[in-house]
Amino acid sequence: MKTRFKPKYNIRKGDNVVVITGDDKALDKPRMVKQVLVEESKVIVEGVNIITKHTKPSAQNTKGGIIKLEAPIHISNVMLWDVAQKKGAKITRVRTAGKTERVFKTKKTEGGKK
Repeated sequence: MKTRFKPKYNIRKGDNVVVITGDDKALDKPRMVKQVLVEESKVIVEGVNIITKHTKPSAQNTKGGIIKLEAPIHISNVMLWDVAQKKGAKITRVRTAGKTERVFKTKKTEGGKK
């Protein structure tokens, strides 16, 4: 992806996320992010999008064989897990005392605009 500026994503390595679309969709099962691939707009999530890779014997891997790996999925297919709400939630960035923090958005039940 060639862009002038590097995109900023709200998901980081080590976050708990929920897969919201695809074969591994589970809205109530949080999983951990292993890696964020910023240039490709993808994330590698633990236990999601498992592929089998056939490897030849080499100096490092003398046996070779079939290995199961997690393949990347698009970052738009995951949502951050909110522990308080026990579901996936959107977030916003708020600057406090010169630091940027991620804050979960909550639904307002009062009679305001949506």
